[in-house]
Amino acid sequence: MSSAARWRSEAGLPPHPRVQVADEQMSADTAYRLACEGTALLWRGDFQNARQMLIAMAKRVDEKARKLQKNAAKPPVTNAKLKIKPPPSAIDAFNLHRLAQSQRARTLGMLLIPMAGDYTVLLPRAPDLQRAFIDAYGLPGKDGASGDSVVSMRELLGIVGAHEWRKKGVMVDALGEHIHPHYGVFAPVRSEYVDLVASATFPANADHKVPKTLPLAFDIGTGTGVLAAILAKRGVARVVATDMDSRAIRCATDNMRRFKLASTVQVMEANLFPEGLAPLIVCNPPWIPARPSAPIESAIYDPDSQMLRGFLAGLAAHLTPQGEGWLILSDIAEHLGLRTREELLGHINAGGLTVIERLDARPTHPRVADATDPLHAARAAEVTSLWRLKKQAVSST
Repeated sequence: MSSAARWRSEAGLPPHPRVQVADEQMSADTAYRLACEGTALLWRGDFQNARQMLIAMAKRVDEKARKLQKNAAKPPVTNAKLKIKPPPSAIDAFNLHRLAQSQRARTLGMLLIPMAGDYTVLLPRAPDLQRAFIDAYGLPGKDGASGDSVVSMRELLGIVGAHEWRKKGVMVDALGEHIHPHYGVFAPVRSEYVDLVASATFPANADHKVPKTLPLAFDIGTGTGVLAAILAKRGVARVVATDMDSRAIRCATDNMRRFKLASTVQVMEANLFPEGLAPLIVCNPPWIPARPSAPIESAIYDPDSQMLRGFLAGLAAHLTPQGEGWLILSDIAEHLGLRTREELLGHINAGGLTVIERLDARPTHPRVADATDPLHAARAAEVTSLWRLKKQAVSST
């Protein structure tokens, strides 16, 4: 490998200013200390030993986090001379959790792996990962860059994991199919929001009859295309699925081809809404109003609820007279103190919309029962809802 190499970071982090060569001669304690101090470690040893080093560093990071959490959970000292601080609020717990996640990612991202211009990992016993890197980065040299590069071991393993998910797919019971997420596109691993869209009643027509099919629907922020596929399977004659992310566009297009729905579902790049009106517009925006720390987190975190507010502000202008907007949203932000129900209802009203029904579902993922999770209280209380919205009636004067 040359003395200069391209730095790769999916999160857009800058190159590390201090880099030290490391191999099996370095202890995990030393590696952990250097990483905490801001020194990156360019691995020159065996690939499999690099994986073991990352695991050892992760154990040290997590042990430190457990000690801090244990100390925070201790009862306050009852001393009249000391000011007793109240227990942390839900939003404090969330901020501390995000800070711990960020610090963990930063520390573990310090272990770097060298890679040739053709995506060959330049270490002994390294597996052939070229197909996984092509899925994530595109063909070698496609972005105009060539030559050697370095990537963190943590990101490398994420790429490998995403490649396996892409090959095997994620089973979606409501579809009866496997959805295949691409690297950088959030996988539909939680079933409750998909099931809500699969079971909600279609909007009634002008004669107040509920149709079995619809001529058109929009899926805003389609991601993998799972909700667009659900709508098409339910009999919507034409679905327009939009997204701003190029990886999501390719992913949804690929999944529609797999499901033989390419003639029914049109996947296109758009900032929220396509042109025209539709009797049904569906949107599952990010649920938590906070800043994402990596591109894939944009499916979960949305600063200042920008996508949610944009959808609600523009929905009425794209609905047919009897049309409905289906907003699929978890209330976890409310339990974390990041958004109130009054704020959400205010955004709905400001968009000229009214709520005609709310369908609720409780999550069933493992974290709901994990009492060691710092956000357990919020997760245990969480409800995911499908809000059926329509345009407010215009009063005649």
